[in-house]
Amino acid sequence: MLIRRERTSDLAAIDAVHRSAFADHYANAGSGHRFDHATTRPEPPEVDLVRRLRDHSGWMPTLSMVAELHDDIVGHVCLTRAAVGPFPVLALGPIGVRADAQAGGVGSALMHAVLGAADALDEPLVGLVGHLDYYPRFGFAPGPRLGIVPDQSDWTSHFQIRPLTAFDTEIKGEFRYADPFYEL
Repeated sequence: MLIRRERTSDLAAIDAVHRSAFADHYANAGSGHRFDHATTRPEPPEVDLVRRLRDHSGWMPTLSMVAELHDDIVGHVCLTRAAVGPFPVLALGPIGVRADAQAGGVGSALMHAVLGAADALDEPLVGLVGHLDYYPRFGFAPGPRLGIVPDQSDWTSHFQIRPLTAFDTEIKGEFRYADPFYEL
């Protein structure tokens, strides 16, 4: 498996990754979701989110990575610019692994690569709203323990922070994602 930066030629494959990764989650969703007319299944919002993030000032091309297996893209992750008060930080997401490649270490490889890249760029931390059983294995902890809370109170129970080497304990306050996260 190769983990590398996203290329322009990867965009359709990245859409397909998120479509495959999240389709079952939204299969029984009611109205309010766009439909993929080829399959008549709801289009997962993660597909559109990645597209919107690419067009936003918070997009960081160096931190959008794909997992390639036998010349086939099977996973994608991106970090975008976020903020804790006046401090620039990063937000993770989405991360997706094609359904036929899940449970094979692709997601873990993507997480380690993107966190390592962010650390090498002297970023202080990464925040996310995510599964409480998955992300702690990568060093994520509840944000409130570090004095960082999401700007949407209903996210608090699943809001997590991963401090990186450049983390400073003065970074406290309200975490704000890039605008496209609020347009879902």
